[in-house]
Amino acid sequence: MTEDNAVPPGVEDPPQPRVRSLGRNTLVMASGTLVSRGLGFIRNAMLVAAIGVTGIAANSYDVANKIPNTLYAIVAAGVLNAVLVPQIVRAFRRPDGKRTVDRIVTLGVFGSLGITLLFTLAAPIFVNVYTQGWDAPQRDLAIAFAFWCIPQLFFYSTYTILGQVLNAREQFGPYMWAPVLNNVVSIVGLAAFLAMYGGYSPQIDDPGWWTVLPTWLIAGTATLGIAAQALVLIWPLARGGYRWSPVWRGPKGELSGVTTVAGWALGAVLLDQVGVIVATRIASEAGAVGSDLGDAAIAGNAAYFNAMMLYLLPHSLIIVSLITALATTMSRHAAAKDTESLRLTVVRGMRIVTVFGLWSTAVLFALAPAIVRIALPTVPTDEAMSVAYVLMALSLGSVPLALLGVFKNVFFALEDAKAVFSIQIPVTIAWVGGMLALQQALDPYWWTAGVGLALSLSNIAGVAMRGIGVRNRVGTLELGAYAWLAGRSLLAAGLAGGVGWSLLRFIPETDLDDRMQALGVAIGALAVLIPLMGLLYWAVLRVLRVPEASELAAPLTRRLRRNVR
Repeated sequence: MTEDNAVPPGVEDPPQPRVRSLGRNTLVMASGTLVSRGLGFIRNAMLVAAIGVTGIAANSYDVANKIPNTLYAIVAAGVLNAVLVPQIVRAFRRPDGKRTVDRIVTLGVFGSLGITLLFTLAAPIFVNVYTQGWDAPQRDLAIAFAFWCIPQLFFYSTYTILGQVLNAREQFGPYMWAPVLNNVVSIVGLAAFLAMYGGYSPQIDDPGWWTVLPTWLIAGTATLGIAAQALVLIWPLARGGYRWSPVWRGPKGELSGVTTVAGWALGAVLLDQVGVIVATRIASEAGAVGSDLGDAAIAGNAAYFNAMMLYLLPHSLIIVSLITALATTMSRHAAAKDTESLRLTVVRGMRIVTVFGLWSTAVLFALAPAIVRIALPTVPTDEAMSVAYVLMALSLGSVPLALLGVFKNVFFALEDAKAVFSIQIPVTIAWVGGMLALQQALDPYWWTAGVGLALSLSNIAGVAMRGIGVRNRVGTLELGAYAWLAGRSLLAAGLAGGVGWSLLRFIPETDLDDRMQALGVAIGALAVLIPLMGLLYWAVLRVLRVPEASELAAPLTRRLRRNVR
């Protein structure tokens, strides 16, 4: 035990949260994410039914809603996640750790409040940064949405801070279940909009149509949902034994590790957001070209958002849950200076996320048209296909994205965020360069898909560089054994994906004007093909002796056996 974590003689060790299995933690988190994502699909389908997917209103709202999400990625997901779990895990190992945690929460919550107020006032500046080729009325509509949306940043930050206290105490469930309440609130607001104004019509794309009430029903209730998501975490924290008391000051140097890691993490996220800005500008310009040409099938920034939401679904269900559980374990090993256990955790995480990442790639790439049809049932077929092509391009990056998450948490557990920043520089250059090159080479119809493809390729470069950095810090990553595992899993995924792709081609074409028929066919196709692909994937993995295929299913199968008995 290091000097910072030592317990003085005569003082008992502070109570530690009970360590649960990776499989059980992942199952708890994945179940909450599954329900939340299911409601998220309903919410998003209602949003598309209300404002469309490729028009002026849809693209304006997407930019406005992207601003708090991007700022959240910078302030909360990027900086807070980088420091909170490692620092809180270390704090709870000390007798006076609660006071340190209280101070982190106090500074984080009130700091986020001040930043949110400042950024809300800067809404017009953000809209201009994220858009290209828009006229003044469309920019004004986006700014009106943004004034309602940007306050989400404070509640996102509060949700992250309180949630990471829960995660550090291995109370994973509430953090993953809280977004369910957010979706419920948003669905109520969208239902009110649809009841009062009906579904999408050409007048929705007239910026002059938007008065205060419809603007609030779309954007204001979205912010109200994020507020509910954050504040509901106070209850499980209190039930778990943690009650926050404001603490503004502490011993000199107490949070020096926090500020150092946060600074480098902020730099890395800001670099990543350079790529996000370029991606949004390219996609928004594609949408503007589509509006000028009267071609709604050209995917713009709202189409990119919808494709990204679908792409992240399997990632958030399984892989994010895995990485969240692994991050706490990594932080615990790093705090104890147990490098060998940390290395074994990294190797295990690499193997597991690769197995599930390849599975999600196979499903998303092979079944993209049917998946988009279900997620966006009110969208015409040609617009749905433009979203499907973006989804296919993004799906190629599923495994690299998962590995990046594993490696990033290693650096944060070791309080080495400088390495994350250094590696992010060439990754951002690769992404931006790839997007701009593809924009020059492709027809505007493919610009947004090119953004997704460039992201996937840049993530591969990032994995190579971060992997080298992790190996230098924790030791061998057993790359030979990993390559053998990845090769077998890739074969299984290729076979499953090939079967799904081929069988989807046999689905009879539907009447392009009958969207309900197309939706029914898509639901039927996925109801058959996803389980079939899953069984085939698992069967091939078992034949090829890949143990990770069933490791995370063990808690569920044990529960099923108990219920059957």
